[in-house]
Amino acid sequence: MAKTTKFRTLYIDMDSFYASVEQQLRPELRGRPVGITAVDNDAGAIVAASYDAKALGIGVGTRIYEAKKLCPRIALVGARHKVYVSMNQTIATAIDKIAEVERIRSVDEFQIRLSAVDHELDRAIAKAQEIKSLIKAEAGPFIGASVGLGPNHLLAKIAGKLEKPDGLSWLSPNNMPDRLADMPLDKLPGIAKGVHRKLNAAGVYTIPDLYRIDPRHARMIWRSVEGERFVRALQGEDIPLVPTRRNGYGNSKVLAPENRSLPNAYFVSRWLVEKATARLRRDGYLARHFAIQVSCRPKGWWADGISTFASQDTMHFLELNRVLWRRFYDRTGCRDYMSVGVQLGRIQRLEDRVPDLFLPLPQASKTEREKLGKVVDNINRRFGPDTVSFGHSKPHYGFFERG
Repeated sequence: MAKTTKFRTLYIDMDSFYASVEQQLRPELRGRPVGITAVDNDAGAIVAASYDAKALGIGVGTRIYEAKKLCPRIALVGARHKVYVSMNQTIATAIDKIAEVERIRSVDEFQIRLSAVDHELDRAIAKAQEIKSLIKAEAGPFIGASVGLGPNHLLAKIAGKLEKPDGLSWLSPNNMPDRLADMPLDKLPGIAKGVHRKLNAAGVYTIPDLYRIDPRHARMIWRSVEGERFVRALQGEDIPLVPTRRNGYGNSKVLAPENRSLPNAYFVSRWLVEKATARLRRDGYLARHFAIQVSCRPKGWWADGISTFASQDTMHFLELNRVLWRRFYDRTGCRDYMSVGVQLGRIQRLEDRVPDLFLPLPQASKTEREKLGKVVDNINRRFGPDTVSFGHSKPHYGFFERG
């Protein structure tokens, strides 16, 4: 191993996370193929599957009736998003005892920044094995993880998916691009269909082809600096993460059948407002525009928005939500409400707030109701989501969520 190679990033990709969590928490599911479902009827589809179910040809998108034909003894379990988020937090807390969690990438993926003492390959491997053991000790023996090591987040992420389940792989200039020579180019994270077409048009068909091009040429192919950053990362450079620039905060929800009435759709929208404003406060932003989107049958879809003074007050945006729903109700002919979404836009940093006619506050300060919102956030963070809410709403967890 060349001395110049430093393994700075460790990437954790949980193994069949949703099914594994159910098997950990429900002993009767152990030893059985498990399929996670979003709706409780044969018309729905599998949204996650255990490895023994995957071995039978059952995977994401398999219709429930097909899964039953392929494996009559499959255990079909309704998705429990709150449970999976709770397990995610348990794992993150455990990892944080012995390593720096740089980013929680998703409910089942974690990015770890290795300290300088763990930059050599043997030390990085030892740290990975320690983390894998700790996850099983803290989360349970049925919660497995695959780990990737690399000099940057891209190579570590790719490595984490090379050997599953219970894998431990590494990528660096010392084994690249040969280690990925047989992987299709469009299997790399970040190579979507549009980029794939551009690469093919430029004569780039394989990962070794991409690895060997000049990063400046990649910028021209992508028509963006992201192309250059991607190839430099693929070649092993320590490319710093670019902070995401937000345009707004929002959530949308494809409604479960039991929530497709007008009252329930409205109450779900109130819950989405509470979620979005809590995230707004968490990140220190204010919003100056509020919008909702509603999809229904047989009328199609409807959207509307309203401008406001800069705020992060949940009650204020709940009032705007009610105003827009009243507009919608006056013209509706809907029977089934299929989805609902809310969006907080035209955001600005709290520290950039200046006194105005509507809110004569000292610069960068909060209103009393905004302070109350922060108190509610702290309570819910400590005792669990929805411990305290702003009036009546309808939590709607699960795999119907977008945003």
